[in-house]
Amino acid sequence: MNIEIKAVTEENRESILSLHVHKSQISYIESTKQCLEDASECQYYKPAGLYYEGELVGFAMYGWFPEFDEENKNGRVWLDRFFIDERFQGQGLGSMMLEALIHHLAEQYTCNRIYLSIFENNIHALRLYQKFGFTFNGELDFNGEKVMVKEL
Repeated sequence: MNIEIKAVTEENRESILSLHVHKSQISYIESTKQCLEDASECQYYKPAGLYYEGELVGFAMYGWFPEFDEENKNGRVWLDRFFIDERFQGQGLGSMMLEALIHHLAEQYTCNRIYLSIFENNIHALRLYQKFGFTFNGELDFNGEKVMVKEL
């Protein structure tokens, strides 16, 4: 099983832009075009292609953000965007990629927690995140999404 998380570059940008979720999921996540625009406006975002056996199957955008609170004096690591392209959904790749992303973020940022936010009615994503130990922490993000956290 060969999984790679590759930064978005000029070489893979067009392929990344071709990724999209199923039409029933569009209201839950921004397009890759919007994600890359957001990343160009915020230095903390790190957009990446998710590859399985050499084939681009998904997208993630994550980063360290200098949010200060009593539990996170050194900021927070966020898995801000994550999806599997509709052509590859239903094959277990979401679980494989999320596991790889958790390890990648823990290693890259040496963090104790990973944060994400979700619309609670996004049932498939919610079940996936819960399966990997993410729990609601009572916060809402600026979009009104519920914040989940995974303790590492």
